[in-house]
Amino acid sequence: MSFLWPLALWSLLALPLAVALYVMLLRRRKKGAIVFANLALAREAAPRRSRWKRHLPPALMLLALALMLVAAARPVATLQLPSNKQTIMLAMDVSLSMRATDVEPSRIVAAQTAARAFLDELPRQVRVGIVAFAGTAQLAQLPTLSRDDLRTAIDSFQLQRGTATGNALVLALATLFPDDGIDISKVQWGGSRGGFGRAQSIDEVLGDRTKTNRQPVAPGSYTSAAIIMLTDGQRTTGIDPMEAAKLAADRGVRVYTVGIGTVKGETIGFDGWSMRVRLDEETLKQIANRTAAEYFYAGTAADLKKVYNTLSSKLTIEKTETEISALFAAVAALIAAVAATLSLMWFGRVA
Repeated sequence: MSFLWPLALWSLLALPLAVALYVMLLRRRKKGAIVFANLALAREAAPRRSRWKRHLPPALMLLALALMLVAAARPVATLQLPSNKQTIMLAMDVSLSMRATDVEPSRIVAAQTAARAFLDELPRQVRVGIVAFAGTAQLAQLPTLSRDDLRTAIDSFQLQRGTATGNALVLALATLFPDDGIDISKVQWGGSRGGFGRAQSIDEVLGDRTKTNRQPVAPGSYTSAAIIMLTDGQRTTGIDPMEAAKLAADRGVRVYTVGIGTVKGETIGFDGWSMRVRLDEETLKQIANRTAAEYFYAGTAADLKKVYNTLSSKLTIEKTETEISALFAAVAALIAAVAATLSLMWFGRVA
């Protein structure tokens, strides 16, 4: 715990003075006591009071005073609080390699199942949008609160050739920031001169530079939205994903990356043809690091489910430095009220 105004803690030195004043008043009361001729009669006349009852209310008031002085120093603590993220964009790889069965029953089925379970774990007030990407990127579902619409979009994935991870990130950002002048048509289809198989420059999709050249903010500082990107391969077409990650970082949006499937690289085949696939973990880690997020690897369907459970916790509960002076003040007020109540009950007056 730290303090925004630590100099105020010097006021705690007044507590020993308060104790000394209390002791001095007790001694004065003893000196001013009435002298009785018959000590036995005085004992019968005086009410019997426990010593601890006599001193408990003042001790509680002293504790309340100490808490109020600490509250004046404005303490700050790191607490786990509900996140204020209102929109999450799921960018999901729907390339043909997602048909591979090294993740049972297949990569795409495992991804769909985990995504549906992820939706069930999220608070109802969190909007979710879905970007599906292969050789191009498509907005499968605008951000919505309807879990039924999201499940329908997930169940409707159609596998295609190619892997345009950069396009997926830019399309997710264009959805989150619709006034930034990003040319969505070029992100989705690769421009009028053809898309699949052609590397795109980030300049091709940033149409209105007066809107896109916004002042960069600290990576991870935008707390209203986040992107989760799941892929099983390396980029084969479209925008450089690191350039797309820079766009996200400049807007403060965290991009959590999830790798599924083959890390070392293998040749997988189905339906009479084969293809060489390799998970580009290094790039996924760089994307996450650049945007102040995290990378996760899921080698099995169970791993993938755990990853989504972890992400659900991270995106709905976050550690935040919060001033807790109000908490100290509230506890102090409660203790002072208890002290006053006990004093009235036992002695008919406030101590």
